[in-house]
Amino acid sequence: MASELKNLSNFEGTDVPNAENMSFGIVWAEWNHSITSALKNGAHETLLKYGAKEENIKIKTVPGAFELTLGGQYMAEFGNVDAIICLGCVIQGDTKHFDFICNSVALGITDLNIKYNKPFIFGVLTTNTQEQALDRVGGKHGNKGDEAAVTAIKMLGLKNSF
Repeated sequence: MASELKNLSNFEGTDVPNAENMSFGIVWAEWNHSITSALKNGAHETLLKYGAKEENIKIKTVPGAFELTLGGQYMAEFGNVDAIICLGCVIQGDTKHFDFICNSVALGITDLNIKYNKPFIFGVLTTNTQEQALDRVGGKHGNKGDEAAVTAIKMLGLKNSF
């Protein structure tokens, strides 16, 4: 979604519902901690900005991006939340490990949306370099954590509109 011309944290012209009566889980990967903690902080602050109550936000960590799927499932089963935001960062290396992790996490989070009939938000950076990741957690492209939080709110707004 990000490009040279797009700041992920710019929501001008979009209608973001009030999150006061919504509950959220944030599951974030500890691997690439400096990046993922910034994603988590961005998501948390954005939820509060749009009216979510602190007591309606549950935050849990998992070791790495691969574990986000099971961590998200645990949040759905035991967290009593309306939407789950999954945050992580996988940076391209010299092996195919990047491809396997990114594909597995994307498919796993997609499956959770269907299995639980609730929003599981894919907030996983899949970048070529550390610099690209930094650009997406407060750099020139804003913070992908902000975008993930707004996506969760909007998806719950959609669900509530039916």
